[in-house]
Amino acid sequence: MEIPEKKQAEALARVAEVGTQRAAALAEAERLTGPLRAAAVAAAKEGAGRNRIRELAGVSPNTLYKWLTEAGLDVRPKKTKGE
Repeated sequence: MEIPEKKQAEALARVAEVGTQRAAALAEAERLTGPLRAAAVAAAKEGAGRNRIRELAGVSPNTLYKWLTEAGLDVRPKKTKGE
């Protein structure tokens, strides 16, 4: 006879295991964000193309442009639809 609670406990244990792994990965990503930001800004100051920086950093255009703006670099305002 199968006991549903046993299957549920196994499934919940797997959720807990993967959740712990995910939390560790997110913490590592957060730890690396500062150095990545600094590297991206430095690359932009050296004249590297912003699309290439964004591709290599694996960040969205909004994130990169926010970093560049906060670092005091010129960023064109984003065009809105219809412009």
